[in-house]
Amino acid sequence: MAKFVPKSAFTVGFLILLMSVPALGASINKSIKIAASEESGGATSVNGSITVGADATVTGNLKTVNGSIRVDEGASIEEASTVNGGVRLAEKVKAESLTTVNGGINVGDNGDISDEVGAVNGRISLGKGTRVGEDVGNVNGQIGLAGAEVGGDVTTVNGDIELSDGAVVKGDIVVEKPSNWSWGKEKGRKPRIVIGPGSRVEGTIRLEREVELFISESAEVGGVSGEMSMDDAVRFEGDRP
Repeated sequence: MAKFVPKSAFTVGFLILLMSVPALGASINKSIKIAASEESGGATSVNGSITVGADATVTGNLKTVNGSIRVDEGASIEEASTVNGGVRLAEKVKAESLTTVNGGINVGDNGDISDEVGAVNGRISLGKGTRVGEDVGNVNGQIGLAGAEVGGDVTTVNGDIELSDGAVVKGDIVVEKPSNWSWGKEKGRKPRIVIGPGSRVEGTIRLEREVELFISESAEVGGVSGEMSMDDAVRFEGDRP
């Protein structure tokens, strides 16, 4: 997953992108709601949230700056992105990509995200049976895969990563070394990486910094490289270390 640029640069670029989007479904200071089972070409806001009803079909993107994005069960969308706000998908939602700067991303069970899921400062949670085609990553915040499958890498800098309920990562798990623009007390703590029972990492766990690493006896991992090795992992039995 490509590294995120600093918040200020991301926000400026995002605003420029918003201004280039056609006015269809656009709002400056109001929230936007796409009704259940409705078809829409997309929605854009600056200071407002966006809600998509159950089984709706959105053929364009959902974009806002200061607001959340919520998509109800069975809906289909393209890209959902916000700067200050969370992105929350119910069960059985199809999407192309999900991104935010300051906010969490939560995907319910049996979701289908064809591209990537990314945040800068926020938790990412993927439900059972959810599949992401490409990478999942953040800078700060926990990443939880509860029975989900990721087709690419799972990457963080200061966050914790937990695979549970037989989650699968087809690429690598990567913990990057903090860069000069990383901020806050998070720089001084060790991320906690837990590979739970029945979970599988088909690539390797690549560590550019030391972490707290826990691997279940029933988990499968392609190896550990970088600042630590497999010998440094704490093996455990049961549901959690």
